[in-house]
Amino acid sequence: MNRRRFLGSLAAAVSGLLIAPRLLRAETAVDAFARGRAAHPYLAGWQSIDGDAFGPSEVVLEGRLPEGLSGTLYRNGPALFERGGQRYTHWFDGDGLVHAWKLGPQGIEHRARMVGTSKFRREQQAGRFLLPAAGSRIENPLAVRNNDDVNVANTSVTAINGRLFALWEAGSAYELHPDTLDTLGPVTWASGMEAAPFSAHPLREGDGTTWNFGSLDVLGGSGLLIWRIGADGHLLEQQLLPTPAPGYLHAFAMTERHLVFVLTPYRMGDSGPFFERLKFAPDLPCRIAVVPKDALDAPRWFEADFGMAYHFGDAFEREGVIELRAVLHSDVADAVSPMAAAMRGEPRAIVEDRGARLTTLRLDMKSGHAQWIDHDQYGLEFPQFDPRSPGDRGARLYAPANVGEREVPYFNGVAAIDLQRGRRQQHRYGAQVLAEEHLFVPRPGSRRANDGWLLGTVLDSARDRSGLAVLDAQRIEDGPIAMAWLPRSFPLGFHGHFAPA
Repeated sequence: MNRRRFLGSLAAAVSGLLIAPRLLRAETAVDAFARGRAAHPYLAGWQSIDGDAFGPSEVVLEGRLPEGLSGTLYRNGPALFERGGQRYTHWFDGDGLVHAWKLGPQGIEHRARMVGTSKFRREQQAGRFLLPAAGSRIENPLAVRNNDDVNVANTSVTAINGRLFALWEAGSAYELHPDTLDTLGPVTWASGMEAAPFSAHPLREGDGTTWNFGSLDVLGGSGLLIWRIGADGHLLEQQLLPTPAPGYLHAFAMTERHLVFVLTPYRMGDSGPFFERLKFAPDLPCRIAVVPKDALDAPRWFEADFGMAYHFGDAFEREGVIELRAVLHSDVADAVSPMAAAMRGEPRAIVEDRGARLTTLRLDMKSGHAQWIDHDQYGLEFPQFDPRSPGDRGARLYAPANVGEREVPYFNGVAAIDLQRGRRQQHRYGAQVLAEEHLFVPRPGSRRANDGWLLGTVLDSARDRSGLAVLDAQRIEDGPIAMAWLPRSFPLGFHGHFAPA
């Protein structure tokens, strides 16, 4: 072998030694996400959190808070996706992180803390995933005693009589300290109802009464638990509503006199996590229960064409007809595992999103007829409205939405939609900004519907920072009155609650 060939072979051998460890060790899901995150900054919305508690810290405030806006915006969402070299594959599985944005004359203060559920504490001590998850496969999971063993308390948050609760779809509410966000523990509303599901979307009456439900279907049983909690935080009534067939629901709607539960039909596969086995059934009708608030054991059942909705907006009734707004998803497979590519660290094509559309469900109480009515409103989710809106007509809806040019496969703006007038106003945060749910906050002392502000959180992926926007609800096209920025980014959350000072 001549010298040149020998040196070439040696160089190749050395290069092989350097590459071999990478070839011998298969890329993990954690590695793949980190690589994707480096290439696509918007994936910060699905990064795993790097601590248990953050703040309290002051924020950089642009503009001025409007006079009268004082209180705390609480937000909740999945945030811990990785442990011991493993990464969840489903967005809904991450352990919950609750934020508190405290607003007042002194400015804005932010803090955040992981919810100390039983699951979180056990896995924190072990340094790895131990328990089954709703959508991800876990290697050699421990056996569970009840659904609270896997409760991640990661979906929403609500306050009742000064008490703060982190909520999940299929387990107990977890009480938190409203100032420090320390976890106080799971709540049992009535003796013998330990670990009974208390869902993530309670609805509030003007007198402070809270309504909620818990689906037994997701636990392998049948029926809905209906909860009525008084303004003082004590259970007033509970009712088991038998259901005629399996039906999935994440939220519900409410008029002045009725609760409305829309059950999306599904079939279950034989093995795997819940969301892997869940198969929505477009060949079957939705079943809808209309339940009088003064007769929880006397529902009236309707059937409508198949429709899959996670979230509902307002509902009203007039002249024997109930109408409620819902965001329907056309791609039900994608709806079962939203943003699955982002969880893997993979980019997703940015296309005109016509898969999520605003729809009205019309229920004629006289004829028993039910039908979906489509509106030309697409690419939105998480609808909110002013609860002071009249109960005999549609309310103005507020929702994060796709607005204009964007470089992220997520909402980049917010829209105000008035279906009665056929009017839509919107604000675009930017091509690389991800917009979350925007809550309506009434102006103190005002009784006029829609007189108030929108509070919405955003993630600026270009600058790797999270922030809070305050907009005039009647002039959202003017953009934020004030913006508060944190020096870092946090994973995207789901739902929140504003508690006035």
